[in-house]
Amino acid sequence: MGWIWQPWMAMPRHRTGRINEAMTKAQTKAQAASEFRLASEAEWHQLAVKALKGADFEAKLVSRTADGIRIEPLYAKAEGKRARPARAGAGAWRNTQRIDLPDAEAARTQALDDLAHGASGLALVFADAPSARGFGLAEIDPDTLARALDGVMIDLISLRLEAGAVAAEAARGLLDLVRAQGLDLDSLDLDFGLDPLSVFAIEGDAGVVEPMLDAAAELARSFGADAASRILRADARIWHDAGASEAQELALILASGVAYLRGLEARGVALDAARRRIGFLLAADADEFLGIAKFRALRRLWARVETACGLDPRPIRLDAETSFRMLTRRDPHVNLLRSTVAAFSAGLGGADSVTVLPFTLALGLPDADARRIARNTQTILIEEAGLGHVVDPAGGAGGFDALTDALCEKAWAIFQKIEAEGGLATALASGFVAREIAAVADKRERDIRRRKLPITGTSAYPDLAEAPVSVLAASAPAHAPAADPARIVPRRTAEPFERLRDRGEAIEARRGSRPHVFLANLGPPAAFAARAGFARDLFEASGIAAPMNDGFLHVDALVEAALVAKADAVCLCSSDEVYERETGHAVYEGETLAEEAARRLKAAGVGPVVLAGRPGERETAYRHAGVVAFLYVGCDATEYPGLLLDGIDEAVK
Repeated sequence: MGWIWQPWMAMPRHRTGRINEAMTKAQTKAQAASEFRLASEAEWHQLAVKALKGADFEAKLVSRTADGIRIEPLYAKAEGKRARPARAGAGAWRNTQRIDLPDAEAARTQALDDLAHGASGLALVFADAPSARGFGLAEIDPDTLARALDGVMIDLISLRLEAGAVAAEAARGLLDLVRAQGLDLDSLDLDFGLDPLSVFAIEGDAGVVEPMLDAAAELARSFGADAASRILRADARIWHDAGASEAQELALILASGVAYLRGLEARGVALDAARRRIGFLLAADADEFLGIAKFRALRRLWARVETACGLDPRPIRLDAETSFRMLTRRDPHVNLLRSTVAAFSAGLGGADSVTVLPFTLALGLPDADARRIARNTQTILIEEAGLGHVVDPAGGAGGFDALTDALCEKAWAIFQKIEAEGGLATALASGFVAREIAAVADKRERDIRRRKLPITGTSAYPDLAEAPVSVLAASAPAHAPAADPARIVPRRTAEPFERLRDRGEAIEARRGSRPHVFLANLGPPAAFAARAGFARDLFEASGIAAPMNDGFLHVDALVEAALVAKADAVCLCSSDEVYERETGHAVYEGETLAEEAARRLKAAGVGPVVLAGRPGERETAYRHAGVVAFLYVGCDATEYPGLLLDGIDEAVK
């Protein structure tokens, strides 16, 4: 019998030995893996409780969203049916650049530069748009539109208009421009951006809704059944900027989309054609997990609406813009990190296009550098990180699927309430929407003030010596509270601290020195370091300087240093052990070190005395000694600094 030659036969003996050894190791590992017992969730929970050493499991490891959705510390692999595919088309999302320069020629230059350096879409903003924030193209006439888009190949990009109450006029102007260029309408990727319910919510004028729906129906008849362009936009940005929760945003954008379906159908546009003329836009913030889940949830929710309408669900056009609500005026470079996470979340969540707001937008009209960074943020995510290669990277992950399910459930319940009110227009007119959003926004603001939700660079780790950044023009004044409680008013989360920072700088400008607090650090550094650092951050977040010192072992030295500092206030900082140490004073029997320090500082007239820490049972004694306020984790970090600035303001006058 003959034999068959095998390649390994020609190998040297030492090489075949290594192969056999590697095969043996691989078999051993495979056997070990098959014998490895998977721990149950109950066993993991038991070990986690043991590691917490008595701390409350719920308080330490379970968190809740603004909608009350539980976020567990551990999720199993998702089983069963997955969410709908994240993005309609293959490949990465479009990199859309916001163009909001008031001058048409400058806008044109910026648009062409963006398109030449990586952008594949434009968002052309007019001054009347709610998203303009004081800027945008000042004129709406055809000549302005033609000059702003001169040289832009509209057939090669996606183009979104943002014009607010004059959106119908802008849409007609763009339609005329496209026709004049001889372009095939049905082949273009246009978003005309008519959103009458957003205009109603912001301006309080219900009279804009019906005429704009009339215009939308007229425009819709210009397009064929398979055209990709959208006429109406269900836009969640105004709800987000006003402080809505994730489920509220989803419910309101659903209600808006349903209202537009009804409006078009009532004007003779077939339901299947009507849904193709509606686009969706969500805001993306720096909460990565909720952000991804929110974008995935909207596709599932709208599919449910389509099914209820007797339609077979089809992919929607879902665009994203990074949150304006999360941007800060202080330490604005941190906005770069926030926007990167937001763009990441929107892209992985399935957005068809993403617009990154320039990091200086809260301060004013961004310059070319800020716009370039906004554009390149996405270029890096798409081209270098390759985030567009996978259709739904979150699919099958237990945490993301659980959050998606929970958001769908919460949002649908809120949507049903809006429908029970008579639809979104009626719910806006009655004030229902404003009240519901305000309840969530007010709670969030309380958490912001208490630094339960810290804002890096603003309420946490503030930098009083931060270098200014350049903008082309200062931002418009902040929105004043609406006289009509039914109106929707945007507010950035950092505003409570920013207002105090502004007041501190105004005082510095008037009297020549910044408001400052003397940190009366008692005892060795190990005793005062934690609370002194806490107090310094708390005061400096409000624009009040609180320079650190090496501490004082004796009250005499502390009082002398406080007199030299000539501060606006004094803050006692140390551990409870040092605070409660009895002095053995012959006259003030039972007096603690904190009480002695407060009494003597008050007698020396160095200013109001506050104490870092919870007073506990000694609050009455501390107040009797002269302590006027207590600063601790969870207190309103703007309350006492605001009162202190009030006193300084009065003294300066």
